[in-house]
Amino acid sequence: MTDQTAPPGEPSRLHGWRAKVHEVIFEADTPAGKLFDVVLILTILISIVVVSLESVPEIRLRYGSGLRAAEWVITILFTIEYILRLLCVERPLSYATSFFGIVDLLAILPTYISVLVPGTQALTVVRVLRLLRVFRVLKLVQYVSEARTLNNALRASWKKIFVFLFAVLMVVVIVGSLMYLIEGPEHGFDSIPRAVYWAVVTLTTVGYGDIAPGTPLGQFLAMCVMILGYGIIAVPTGIVTRELVREDRLDRSTFSTQSCQTCSAEGHDADASHCKYCGTKL
Repeated sequence: MTDQTAPPGEPSRLHGWRAKVHEVIFEADTPAGKLFDVVLILTILISIVVVSLESVPEIRLRYGSGLRAAEWVITILFTIEYILRLLCVERPLSYATSFFGIVDLLAILPTYISVLVPGTQALTVVRVLRLLRVFRVLKLVQYVSEARTLNNALRASWKKIFVFLFAVLMVVVIVGSLMYLIEGPEHGFDSIPRAVYWAVVTLTTVGYGDIAPGTPLGQFLAMCVMILGYGIIAVPTGIVTRELVREDRLDRSTFSTQSCQTCSAEGHDADASHCKYCGTKL
């Protein structure tokens, strides 16, 4: 398999069966392409149901062999599809390292790994991520725009959230250490790491109840941590919300469902004539 690349601004050099396969597998604008994606989505749903049923002991005892056979058939079909996807793009590595490329690979690996490590086939539920293609199949391109807005907002927020989480980490370490000194082993705080675990559980308002302070001072500190927890939860939400509002004001563009034949990228603007990632003419 050769990795042919088209110079930026030049049309794709796919031809023959590769161009036809690309149109069917990657495009949703043609009847064949839409039919392929609909069948693919139905197969993914069936696969998830098969894996889920196999995890039920009673069903596995009676129908285990049939369910495993069905899973292997589906995995082989997905493997063939993955290979075809690599063959019908000019830059296979670009597709293989893309989000959907990684998801497609992870969707087939667990079944093969289960030959060596039994039980790992349960990880094939990652195939549910492949259902994201339903937005392209049903031409819900406005959802693609919303997804990109959310992605941009999260990327713009991560530095602020990282600094915030680092501050929270320092708080739980300090609070955990104080609770270790105040309560001690007799109340379950037998080490600083265990006390920090209590601080995280309390600060996030989860409250498992497996460890609880028994002294008035410890209970007062726990009360302060609980109240602080409600305020802390609101901070990252506000950060992301602010970026979402900003992105929503900036991004009002529409998108097409066309896929680049060179790098398989999607999400191009409706009026785009060239791929915004590799420059190939669409």
